[in-house]
Amino acid sequence: MLFSYYDDDYRNYQASNLPMTHANLSPVIQRPRRLRRTPALRRMVEETQLTVNDLIYPLFVMEGEGQKVEVVSMPGSYRYSLDLLLKEIEDAYNLGINAIALFPLVAEAKKDNVGTESYNSEGLIQRTVRAIKQTIPDIVVITDVALDPYSSEGHDGIVGENGVILNDPTVEVLVKQALSHAEAGADIVAPSDMMDGRIGAIRKALDAAEYSDVGILAYSAKYASAYYGPFRDALDSAPKFGDKKTYQMDSANAREALKEVALDIAEGADMVMVKPALAYLDIICEVKKTTNLPVAAYNVSGEYAMIKAAGQKGWIDEKKVMLETLTSMKRAGADLILTYFAKEVALILK
Repeated sequence: MLFSYYDDDYRNYQASNLPMTHANLSPVIQRPRRLRRTPALRRMVEETQLTVNDLIYPLFVMEGEGQKVEVVSMPGSYRYSLDLLLKEIEDAYNLGINAIALFPLVAEAKKDNVGTESYNSEGLIQRTVRAIKQTIPDIVVITDVALDPYSSEGHDGIVGENGVILNDPTVEVLVKQALSHAEAGADIVAPSDMMDGRIGAIRKALDAAEYSDVGILAYSAKYASAYYGPFRDALDSAPKFGDKKTYQMDSANAREALKEVALDIAEGADMVMVKPALAYLDIICEVKKTTNLPVAAYNVSGEYAMIKAAGQKGWIDEKKVMLETLTSMKRAGADLILTYFAKEVALILK
């Protein structure tokens, strides 16, 4: 019955002795399934390809030797002491992963309200960056610039009276932190704090110190999200009071994200980021429309943990859901994806 009107068209054409033209034909029914018929056809017309070059691998580093401690709320993700971290990075690089992002687990005794340890030239991150660059020099090293791992209060900024997060004094410390990372050999610094003006201040300081080749990946649209819980478990960096809503963005806001992105670009960002990714695909899409800079998306710890937990329960096909989720971020407009799945994806793609 689907093609019955074609028969009518043809009979009418024969009876009329007129040339068959668009004017006397019914509309042609489209058959999109023709291009889905075989795996080769599907690959040929696939619009979005996830590749290993899209991946940035976030890694947690801790003090000590011979230590590899699983993050309970992030199955398959670990805190590594430096010696084992180097091996993990080497494995990732051999799989084709081009970049890693470092996050430190800082001893409680080294934390204070002003993040002094964050710019210690012999601090954990600074020593780690130097060791990576000596061992695997070609991998891109991205360092987190924020105070929360170093803060006795668990906030991304210095806490003033009545619990107010102090913007400008925090930026001064972030500049020192970024400079110490550049001196250690970081390729890219990634301010994740959401303080106003920090991109411009860091760019100016890097250039003045002759680190003009060091890039800035700005956490431009970072939302105050409940998806960060497992990450805070990994670094023991949950805020000791209140929340982060006075500096991280309201999850209901989209236009504000575009404003934040525009400000960071004007201040000298080389790349911009949307964080989290999965619940903010619309933001990734809108940001991509507004800039020619590379757009990164952070497939954050809560997104990772949900897939892992459901996979362990047998409720989903973990690998297929993982790939579908990451592909959705690429399809939305992400050029780069920070994901704890990076090594697993690289193995599958290889």
